[in-house]
Amino acid sequence: METDKVKRIKYLVDTLREASKAYYAEDRELMSNFEYDRLYDELVELERETGVMLADSPTVSVGYEAVEGLPKERHEIPMLSLGKTKNREELQDWLKDQEGILSWKLDGLTIVLTYRDGKLAKAVTRGNGEVGEVITNNARTFKNLPLSIPAKEELIIRGEAVITYSDFEKINEEIEDVDARYKNPRNLCSGSVRQLNNEITAGRSVRFYAFSLVKAAGADFGKQLTFLREQGFDTVEYRKVNRHDMTEAIAYFEGKIGRYDIPSDGLVLTYEDIAYGQSLGRTAKFPKDSIAFKWADEIRETTLNEIEWSPSRTGLINPVAIFEPVELEGTTVSRASVHNISILRSLKLGIGDTITVYKANMIIPQIAENLTGSDTVEIPARCPVCGQRTQVRRVNEAEALYCTNADCAAKKIKAFTLFVSRDAMNIDGLSEATLEKLIAQGFIHDFADLFALGRYKKELVKLEGFGEKSCQNLLENIEKARKTVLPRVIYGLGIANVGLANAKMLCRHFDYDLDRLKQAEEEELSAIEGVGEVIARTFRDYMQKEDNLHRLDRLCGALTIEVPERDVQGESLSGKAFVVTGSLTHFAGRSELKELIEAKGGKVTGSVTSKTACLINNEISSASAKNKKAKELGIPIVTEETFIEQYLR
Repeated sequence: METDKVKRIKYLVDTLREASKAYYAEDRELMSNFEYDRLYDELVELERETGVMLADSPTVSVGYEAVEGLPKERHEIPMLSLGKTKNREELQDWLKDQEGILSWKLDGLTIVLTYRDGKLAKAVTRGNGEVGEVITNNARTFKNLPLSIPAKEELIIRGEAVITYSDFEKINEEIEDVDARYKNPRNLCSGSVRQLNNEITAGRSVRFYAFSLVKAAGADFGKQLTFLREQGFDTVEYRKVNRHDMTEAIAYFEGKIGRYDIPSDGLVLTYEDIAYGQSLGRTAKFPKDSIAFKWADEIRETTLNEIEWSPSRTGLINPVAIFEPVELEGTTVSRASVHNISILRSLKLGIGDTITVYKANMIIPQIAENLTGSDTVEIPARCPVCGQRTQVRRVNEAEALYCTNADCAAKKIKAFTLFVSRDAMNIDGLSEATLEKLIAQGFIHDFADLFALGRYKKELVKLEGFGEKSCQNLLENIEKARKTVLPRVIYGLGIANVGLANAKMLCRHFDYDLDRLKQAEEEELSAIEGVGEVIARTFRDYMQKEDNLHRLDRLCGALTIEVPERDVQGESLSGKAFVVTGSLTHFAGRSELKELIEAKGGKVTGSVTSKTACLINNEISSASAKNKKAKELGIPIVTEETFIEQYLR
């Protein structure tokens, strides 16, 4: 029996570490928070019973190793995980007769900031608690982060980088392709903060909320949040509590969670007397001066009625659980995503099973457990839309279902939806429902057919929802869209991983020459700044397929593709290469300066070489890698003002 428990411990350790790796290092989820907590608690109990604790157990390690690609740095003071409870009485007992500070536990990415001489000197992610990633340039783009503060002594603080729900929704609304939209604010924030290009971070509306003071000479640590606000920081909302008004304070936060715009997965309770808390020391994993309170999920039993299989543009077919409606956190829910085949199988779902459901972070419906476990749901061998064969593929350590039919109507509808979207061909009047009708009638098979819809005018006016006026408007909008630019066309093709920004980079690099784009080799593509190996590979794969090239030629034959004019006489920077780094004040961002340089014939590269004309950096005296490289090579480092004076006038 003891051997079985040890085997279970090993299984739980492996499973939880894989889930942590996906969550912390790869910004994806293999399981819900509910499932992770359940397995974690089981592991804790088994370790207590057996006395066996493996060296790589998540109960004794913190987070996951920092990903490759960003500089790493060891934290001056390790960042430990917090012990947790879902029991309100346990929270009261933990505080005893002390005063405490109860605040939101924000669900983003924890960051450590260092200020020296009143200036932001360094920003480091939590990483594995011991070593984090240096993201200073990215932090400079956080919307509400003060770059200069009144305090001149060295100041080290901790806080959470987050993307609000409202900003998250705005970002997703701009992505026409539903399948390409981000899953949740936390993953989007983590991916945004840890970018190698801070232009991307700048566009994601990341905000920073301070929650603790680590180091500050002369500061009153007992009033640390007040001190931080005086320095210009936004801080987490908090309430002072004792064991007698604890329940009331929790109820206050609980009442706000449904309308709170900042992602939160619970609360944090800290002793107000910081010296007292620090005197308690720490365990191998947890500090004793703070504890996390996680919301006890409101769980309801219901009956699984159906698994709906929802195809996408990429061919991925997502399983969605449809169940008897239940009330959760004040709303009625009847469906929840099951995410992929691996999760479906782990839940052992069957139609008619009794399942329990909850809302993750009191917002997103999820299946908690299957109380029946009949495991009778069959993975469809045929696509629910086109009826062709499906295939289970392993992607990122998880199994997912795909339609193998390249001509699947579902794929076509999603592909056409992207093609006519605002950032692509920008054709008004072609909703997904309208496109579905056009495909079903056989009017359109590939993108070029849209520009020949006029031949079906008599048939179009007879379709439900159409009339003479709406039909005429649609055909006029299509005619307007004929005149376009190459980046819109490339983006509209829906090539995997190629967004509008990537399409612009590719077209600019090849001087808007489509033939050169078609023939470009993977090595040359991957060397383009902002492209990289993954995009280069998928782009090259697309351009190597004869069917794709044939469809692209047909499409281009129906379009008038304009090439941006270049003012040869005004190309004062022709033949010169520049590197731009750091934050700017005279330009909206580095992309604006880059476009100006390119318009004048210059080139902007990502690294300093002997061929670089100058490095544009407002922080001339900083010890950044680019500054060091420029000094080694004797390349001038100039501010924006100097660059404008010397090169643009």
